[in-house]
Amino acid sequence: MEPRPSTFSIVARDPDTEAVGVAVQSKFVSVGSVVPFASADAGAIATQSFANVAYGPDGLDLLREGKSAAEVVEALTDGDPEAAQRQVGVVGRDGSVAAFTGDECFEFAGDRQGETYTVQGNILENEATLDAMEDAYRETEGGLPEKLVAALHAGNEAGGDKRGEQSAALYVVKPEGGYDGKNDRWIDVRVDDHEAPIDELERVFKLYDVTLLEREEPDDVRELSGETARAVTATLADLGFYDGEPTETFGETERDALEEFRGMNNFENHDLGVVEDALARGWSDAEGEGEDRLVDAIWHGLSRLDRK
Repeated sequence: MEPRPSTFSIVARDPDTEAVGVAVQSKFVSVGSVVPFASADAGAIATQSFANVAYGPDGLDLLREGKSAAEVVEALTDGDPEAAQRQVGVVGRDGSVAAFTGDECFEFAGDRQGETYTVQGNILENEATLDAMEDAYRETEGGLPEKLVAALHAGNEAGGDKRGEQSAALYVVKPEGGYDGKNDRWIDVRVDDHEAPIDELERVFKLYDVTLLEREEPDDVRELSGETARAVTATLADLGFYDGEPTETFGETERDALEEFRGMNNFENHDLGVVEDALARGWSDAEGEGEDRLVDAIWHGLSRLDRK
């Protein structure tokens, strides 16, 4: 039998930011190299089951020509003699949404649509996987990437891929969203082989977010103090950025250590004061140890600020 990137995915659009993208998980190596396609001038597509990867570029071309998502799905599947084994979800930049699940996709297989999204999956443990993804997307607060990742977690917890977990991806585009504004690749994170790929995808996304994505400037910033200052300084000391006894005061020497950590990790989109503020606000919510705890705290602290 030919390999099938059998999976569950969500394709969605944020009208406020013009971002559109795909989040996907599968018991299949490097699912991010097969399923998600997106372009800011067209929309986003997930092609899966016995995936026809031509659906990606061909479908985006059709969207650029002004076809609706439903017209794209019809054109792709009508011309495909193996359409019964395919599954595809499409969200157009124009706001149109459509999906297709072939009659020969392995059970459980199905899809759900809403005003700005479509979820789809095959070889699922149960139908509840799709319902949970839909509910999580609708109910999660935050931006499009948070909503997409939440949908993956919810689908996995409700049953997920019948065969287990292996890889996951998050691909989101928006106009001039790429590095230095030179392309539309706003978020492009993949986990190709991992025992808990969605957890790992979220961890890598947070690092990606802190490093590469810009936020609005805060109206006010907090300084580190008290036990949080001691804990942050102790972590910086453990990582080799601070040489001294951690205290509840965060002064010039401690900020020099934090600046070295900021520079070493390329957190250039946020100045030192914003990083300190993020640590002060996010430390109690952060998880992990060492550098992972610092990054997670910065991410939590920055989350109050809208992305640009």
